Amino acid sequence: MSNRPLILVTGGAGYIGSHTIIELLASGFDVVSADNYANSSARTYERIQQITGITVDHEEVDLNQYENCKRIFEKYPRISGIIHFAAFKSVPESVANPYSYYSNNLGSLLHLLKCAETFAVNQFIFSSSCSVYGNIQSLPVSEQTPLNAVESPYAATKLMGETILRDCVLASEKLRGIALRYFNPAGAHPTALNGELPINAPNNLVPVITRTAMGLIPSFTVFGSDYDTRDGTCIRDYIHVCDIARAHVMALQALQENKITTRFDLFNLGSGNGVTVLEAIQSFEKMSGIKPNYKLGERRAGDVMAIFSDSSKAATILNWQPRHSLDEMMDSAWKWELQLAKERV
Repeated sequence: MSNRPLILVTGGAGYIGSHTIIELLASGFDVVSADNYANSSARTYERIQQITGITVDHEEVDLNQYENCKRIFEKYPRISGIIHFAAFKSVPESVANPYSYYSNNLGSLLHLLKCAETFAVNQFIFSSSCSVYGNIQSLPVSEQTPLNAVESPYAATKLMGETILRDCVLASEKLRGIALRYFNPAGAHPTALNGELPINAPNNLVPVITRTAMGLIPSFTVFGSDYDTRDGTCIRDYIHVCDIARAHVMALQALQENKITTRFDLFNLGSGNGVTVLEAIQSFEKMSGIKPNYKLGERRAGDVMAIFSDSSKAATILNWQPRHSLDEMMDSAWKWELQLAKERV
């Protein structure tokens, strides 16, 4: 039997979850993944195996059912930590169907926390989001920035999730937790063997750009061109998915090594650079040599105007800093799209 710590990664077949599994395996951990493939594919584990040489144990399971959740911990009694990604994540979908978002995103978290207490799993990393800040007047955003009203049910589930985790941690004798508020994940693994692959229509900007450039989408809409920004489009903080994956491992290690002085803490994960939608498109054009077909449209419900991060707390306490530029994100995302095109042949 392995003496490496065993970590449960929920949503491990997804975009950030799969990159975090790769980082965990490289950092001395064993992994079991749980996913119901609502917006991912079991083939992701083959990609992980190609990159790492390791076959990851994985369970197809709906964590919104407590008995399903409990069976994982009964089957894998060595689980010592949880990194929880499994959630619906589309802002417009959450606006259109809030019930499913509240039910799925909060139900799975509650069941995992109940299992953590029952099975004495003491380390919990929660995948949160910068969307909890709402529309912010003063930038950049730090963890001390007062929260404004959230703009979507998706964001509400992340804010509630943080509160639920904090309250459960404070009520527990041994459980400790960290919420990571990340900004806009982008890019792909440097091998081009793993990247963002939404099963449903993509909502994130970068896969929309790359699929349009590949001809899989005829054109896309930039939502809003009349914001009070330097070119009228929304400002976001793009952060490479591998940088985010590394932060999850460093947060887990910080809990293991008692580097966190409080029972519960939270950290921003961003580059610190505000990039407009049009600037992101221009970066892609520079790295790929292709101009994707797009048009300017009306604003979209649930979108905030501008947000970017002050991640100095993560740098100080976790010793984490992003390593990849926007151009690197676009370059790796395009190479991943080209790899997918080869697979389709």
